[in-house]
Amino acid sequence: MANRKSKAVRGAVVHQRQIPWMLISGVTVVAVFAAVVFGFAFMRYSETADVRAAQEAAEKAAEPFKPSPENPDPSKKIPGVTVVDYPGQIHVRPDQRVAYDHSPPFGGPHDGIWADCTGVVYPEAVRTENMVHSLEHGAVWIAYNPEKVDEAGVERLKVRADGKPYTMMSPYPGLDSPISLQSWGHQLKLDSADDPRIDQFITALRLNNNGVYPEIGGSCQAYPGAFDTNNPPKFDGTPPGPDAVPMDGRGATQDAGEMGQP
Repeated sequence: MANRKSKAVRGAVVHQRQIPWMLISGVTVVAVFAAVVFGFAFMRYSETADVRAAQEAAEKAAEPFKPSPENPDPSKKIPGVTVVDYPGQIHVRPDQRVAYDHSPPFGGPHDGIWADCTGVVYPEAVRTENMVHSLEHGAVWIAYNPEKVDEAGVERLKVRADGKPYTMMSPYPGLDSPISLQSWGHQLKLDSADDPRIDQFITALRLNNNGVYPEIGGSCQAYPGAFDTNNPPKFDGTPPGPDAVPMDGRGATQDAGEMGQP
């Protein structure tokens, strides 16, 4: 009797199912990883939603700066804005540089081909002479010093530019302030991406058709075959040489019309 019981016990031990610890560990790791990924994605989504909500509120607050025939240039009421009267349509060749009177420049001679300003956020600095031409078409250029604006600040600036017609954004190495906004004949330098004057400036000057910029109706779409948005002309931060075109345009190749167009 005892012998039979011993055999039964041994049989029970032999046939007992083993706990699949490896499988459980693998499933646990996958579940934890999925939870971390989901949590990170949700956090990023929440941050983006908060930034966009704040941006919408800022744009509403800037509505009093919308231009009108009675108030053609509301930017003049924004503290810190520099205004200079520049003549338009003075063009230089792609191999020429301009000895600009401000950095970043916001008017004066420029390349005959404009930079794409259809809401493009350029990851690298772009040739200045092309960027200035876009201002002549009514665009606003958001420039920032990559050494003075942190990642969060760059993201807040991107919301103002990304996908917004007649807007462009790029780093500008050596900029003497963290942020600088440019439209034709107008500039505003700032310390913070949270400054409400950013939205006031954009509201007042982007596509302001009250004689604020020279070429009303000018395109912001990249000129086919002349400007590659994904590989634009490179920024040159070295001082212009003695052969650079001065601000009065002497030595410029063209003084009217758009290069590459009939």
